Amino acid sequence: MKILTDKILSQSAYTADVDVPFEKIDIAEWLFSLPEAEYLRCCPPDHIGSGVTTTDDGRRMVINVEMIGTGLVIQHYIAEEATAGYCRMNSLSDVFTPVGRTQVNVIWELVAEAIEGGRTRYTNRVTSHPTDVFMDFLAAHGQTFEQAAVARQEAGGDHNRRETPLFAASIARRATARASEAAKAAEAAKAANAAQA
Repeated sequence: MKILTDKILSQSAYTADVDVPFEKIDIAEWLFSLPEAEYLRCCPPDHIGSGVTTTDDGRRMVINVEMIGTGLVIQHYIAEEATAGYCRMNSLSDVFTPVGRTQVNVIWELVAEAIEGGRTRYTNRVTSHPTDVFMDFLAAHGQTFEQAAVARQEAGGDHNRRETPLFAASIARRATARASEAAKAAEAAKAANAAQA
């Protein structure tokens, strides 16, 4: 299967600001420890399921199952880069449409950046490229790439617009919880050291 990177099926980026300092944010930690129930809360009713796994060669993966427009999409995201402030996930995604199954390439970028006031701006960027299989699927169903791109842009953009602020809030909650856990652990260690002295 060939990914047609010279064509863009859809592309959108939305931002949301959170009241957590950038230094406390860890997108990779959040993404690879995200409970499924929290994923479902991040874009109801579109998000259906998620899980974390690896490729055969040990690269980290996230599997997301979601509705985007009228398509049931199984995202097989492989981490190309995964840091506290930036994750780039690449998927050869299965799309189940009302007229059959096809595949597209999806690049999901999760970005955190420091902004004034000790806050963080989260950007959720999603870019989709067709595959040769997708182009054959369109031809077999009498649809042009341009028609498919308009529909995917509308559905994907709406989905991203709705999930971005919920992802940002979830990342902020996780950062706050981790900071609280670290503070409690430091206090416990301090108390243990004082008791031994």
